[in-house]
Amino acid sequence: MDYQILLFYKFVPVADAVSERDALLEICKQLNLKGRIIVAPEGINGTVSGLVADCDAYRAWMDAHPLFAETEYKIDPFEGHAFGRLSVKARAEIVTLGHECEPWEKTGKHLEPAEFKAMMESANPLILDIRNDYEFEVGRFKGAVRPDVKTFKEFPDWLRTVIEPGEERPILTYCTGGIRCEKLTAYLVDQGIENVYQLHGGIVTYGKDEQTQGEHWEGVCYVFDDRVTVPIGPNVTPVTRCLHCGVEIARFINCASVDCNKQFTCCEACEEKFSRSCSEECIHSERRREENGKLAIELRSERIKLRRQAYRARRKERLKAAQCAANAALTEPTIS
Repeated sequence: MDYQILLFYKFVPVADAVSERDALLEICKQLNLKGRIIVAPEGINGTVSGLVADCDAYRAWMDAHPLFAETEYKIDPFEGHAFGRLSVKARAEIVTLGHECEPWEKTGKHLEPAEFKAMMESANPLILDIRNDYEFEVGRFKGAVRPDVKTFKEFPDWLRTVIEPGEERPILTYCTGGIRCEKLTAYLVDQGIENVYQLHGGIVTYGKDEQTQGEHWEGVCYVFDDRVTVPIGPNVTPVTRCLHCGVEIARFINCASVDCNKQFTCCEACEEKFSRSCSEECIHSERRREENGKLAIELRSERIKLRRQAYRARRKERLKAAQCAANAALTEPTIS
């Protein structure tokens, strides 16, 4: 295949995230890469797609960077771009937890795939899935605890209900590529929990490892690009069923109604039979991608308009806060 998908992150102190964002945006544009990259004071997190030569050039650029050298990559071949556009942003966190921690200083103990598999089999561990609930639904390790969360920042509160005080069992954590485990186990270590481990390289690496070959994994792995899900290992055991006919299937699609856009499991036969729709209402929706060529342009215009409105609202709030602070400073009594 002529294209690749790169999945990568690195926790490292970044002094000027905005400048780094600008440099990353420029090199990605030069190389015609598409995808999402976030840079923050705590590091970089991204997934991009592009021609193999362009992906190689990007990795060479990163390797020469004083902060991002030695970044690890998960690389998958693909038939084209896996993303529709490029987004490079500077934010407060590369993965939003809402708690300060320093994974480059201390984090959960890394286990290679074979070590993780051995500990699952012999140590009676507490296995925690550090992903959102909908990711768990389409695939997970046998015996893993289902995360009762919708977003990553809900994990600290949820873990208090799962990890008993004085828990003596080893705590095994896993996520798609490793970044969420890296940060959450750093938080757990900060909370005084020492017997916590993480799967190095995440589910993606476990599925490619020659020794493990995805053993003990059920279903598929949810990914945040046009593939939606990927197999883990050579043998896929479906844990989900087609929404329409009930056949066991590990296949996700998006509803063709843009006002719905629900992701649901669907076999190929039912995708054709029900016009790639999740309900009778969506079948008859007027705002369907494949039936209205002008709709994509209209939707992009709507999104741009909404983003501009949100930006203006945030700017207005910041100016208001700054004015309030200035007024407060003027009215503070002076000490003579």
